[in-house]
Amino acid sequence: MVFGGVVPYIPQYRHIRRTQNAEGFSTYVCLVLLVANILRILFWFGRRFESPLLWQSIIMIITMLLMLKLCTEVRVSNELNVKRRSFAAADSKDEEIKAPPKRSYLDFDLNYFWHWSKFTDYVQCVLTFTGVTGYITYLWLDSSLFVETLGFLAVFTEAMLGVPQLYRNYQNRSTEGMSIKMVLMWSSGDTFKTVYFILNQAPFQFSICGLLQVFVDIAILLQVYLYSHYPQKPVSHTAHPASTKAL
Repeated sequence: MVFGGVVPYIPQYRHIRRTQNAEGFSTYVCLVLLVANILRILFWFGRRFESPLLWQSIIMIITMLLMLKLCTEVRVSNELNVKRRSFAAADSKDEEIKAPPKRSYLDFDLNYFWHWSKFTDYVQCVLTFTGVTGYITYLWLDSSLFVETLGFLAVFTEAMLGVPQLYRNYQNRSTEGMSIKMVLMWSSGDTFKTVYFILNQAPFQFSICGLLQVFVDIAILLQVYLYSHYPQKPVSHTAHPASTKAL
């Protein structure tokens, strides 16, 4: 139960390392899982659930950071003459930037959000989110309504795990570059997890999360069948100024 959630990402990680191409994998999957598992850990402080689920969240956060590190390194190494974008304000001593423009501390340009040039920028973003949500949770920990809402947000966010990949496949009109093994493991793991939640009478939020995840997994598998048997032209969309294709 603790390590089952990270197993599906092993074939995807190996595929990216082998091909040195991360275009088929949406890093927003990492964002969704990081947010969901941070919120789940905070939910644990308000309503204690089984420790294997807590450790699962910790292991998942570490795994997603490793995935982000690999994807960032591969993407940057494949891009030429790309202006550096960062979560924090640029350092004037940064050799990669010549005459950096004056900017606020946080780069809130949605066109570049979660598409930064250094892994450390992602870590800063995760730490900032953890600090802010942790402080809010500390203030409202005695409110049962807040705790239950926090739990619902955690599992609902996790339930949306496959949506970024689903949308990326739709944009590309292809599932090339996405590990089919990863999705199959998603499906089997989410099914097992949902049954586990129901049988062990976990908080109802967890069961809802599991069911939604299974439905999204099925939709992605349908995309695999559709795009492999009926190839289609990708949807035309404006190229990202800082990347060849970025999601």
